[in-house]
Amino acid sequence: MSDDHTHVQEFFTARAADWDSRFPDDGPAYAAAVAGLGLRAGDRVLDAGCGTGRALPPLRAAVGPSGVVLGADLTPAMLEAAVRAGRGGDGQLLLADVAALPLRSESLDAVFAAGLVAHLPHPAENLRELARVVRPGGMLALFHPIGRAALAARQGRKITPDDLRAEPNLRPLLAGSGWRMTSYVDEDDRFLALAVRES
Repeated sequence: MSDDHTHVQEFFTARAADWDSRFPDDGPAYAAAVAGLGLRAGDRVLDAGCGTGRALPPLRAAVGPSGVVLGADLTPAMLEAAVRAGRGGDGQLLLADVAALPLRSESLDAVFAAGLVAHLPHPAENLRELARVVRPGGMLALFHPIGRAALAARQGRKITPDDLRAEPNLRPLLAGSGWRMTSYVDEDDRFLALAVRES
């Protein structure tokens, strides 16, 4: 396992037990972001870097009992927290690296990714891997329950021009990875970039 993986696992393992209690009011923001994907009954969707599985209930509600919901995360402690929170019934949980997903090409209709981009060791390659598993015309949602400025303030730092999530940086990154950005919102109470998988 690379140092990148070790760092990410250590970071999230230390926070898994109280992650949900630290951010108790994020549920409506997750539900609104999931709605932006336009999922239909029977669709197949992946929550990439699912953490404690906060997106799994709205994803399950969107695709219904005939749909498939997968939650993939690199950190066992986060998946264990998802099970403890009762979210394991909303989707199949996978201990997996989003850089090398154990999924067939073009097998999904959409990918939801909350807070993931900042933790990707090789963003262009990793976003290409997400594109690989989504059918042409399928959707990607890059989400955070607060905007870039609010997140930076929470972390005691300032936004810099090289921030990967800034629209001038994210749009070409997605375009070079098989995605076309269709909308971009960066407000205090949410960050949501939607993209469609190019054919």
